[in-house]
Amino acid sequence: MPELRKDPVLGRWIIISKERKKRPTDFPVEVNSSIGGFCPLCPGHESFTPAEVLAFSEAGRQPNGSGWQLRVVPNKYPALIIEGELGKEGLGLYDRMNGIGAHEVIIETPRHEHNFADFAIEEMARVFTAYKERIIDLEKDQRFRYVMVFKNHGRAAGASLEHSHSQLIALPILPRMIVSELDGALSHFKYKERCIFCDIIRQEMQIKERVVCENDGFICIMPFAPRTPFEMWILPKRHSSSFYCQNERDLHSLAAIFSDALQRLTRCIPDVPYNYVLHTDPLRSGGLEYYHWHFEIVPKLTSIAGFEWGSGFYINPLPPEEAAHFLRQALEAP
Repeated sequence: MPELRKDPVLGRWIIISKERKKRPTDFPVEVNSSIGGFCPLCPGHESFTPAEVLAFSEAGRQPNGSGWQLRVVPNKYPALIIEGELGKEGLGLYDRMNGIGAHEVIIETPRHEHNFADFAIEEMARVFTAYKERIIDLEKDQRFRYVMVFKNHGRAAGASLEHSHSQLIALPILPRMIVSELDGALSHFKYKERCIFCDIIRQEMQIKERVVCENDGFICIMPFAPRTPFEMWILPKRHSSSFYCQNERDLHSLAAIFSDALQRLTRCIPDVPYNYVLHTDPLRSGGLEYYHWHFEIVPKLTSIAGFEWGSGFYINPLPPEEAAHFLRQALEAP
């Protein structure tokens, strides 16, 4: 029988339609054929991107030259631009402002065909360090209130280039999803005087049904009410509302569990397209005792159609308990 589940943070309802699909092999994905041709993100093509704002490389390298391990550059076709004033104004009952922000591309590796799920732990930790450094730098701009970090992997998930990269966008307003999370977390805190994410971690560690993997610092779980099959959350076990307050050891531990989770996912569903998004507190918030930063990894395995758009419900054909079981078994020897 189908089941309705409520997300405890957002209050969002999900339909678990158990009769539809049962196993990872029931989710065929389109294999991304190589696009080929010219890639502006590859070494030697640095002149085809805007000037870098951050780079990790060996000593002696010239800025905007080859020899880098990771580069961060402004997006050549930005959703928002960094020059100008916000220009907020009301138009009757409507509100508008100029499209001010920052849109950057994190070029995660010089190796064109290097899949993020196959990165070494040090390579992945370098990517997370770049996120941290760019957020800290953008926080200095008082026009910005939030920095959203995300990755689109695979064409079905919105990736337009096959070279491994992620993006960040600094925003002058808080995204609606983050506002809803903050409101839900604060409501729980006012009632119980505890962080709801810490409560979720404690309960999931006790029952173990939806735990995918864990290490000393982090846990990867399937949420109770996932939007899509194999949706995963990665959370620090120790309470923290700010991703950009993590130290080097924390980021290495994060990379280790992120690598573990993605390898399990790609073992179950090869070539799976996915998005991941960093959820952290607003800039200059000073740390929040009721909010808990985390990554959400959302495979692109189902489509959004009329019912979903009209109702706001998501239909997930695979219970998270079963999905977690498949992922826990994924790296075991055959």
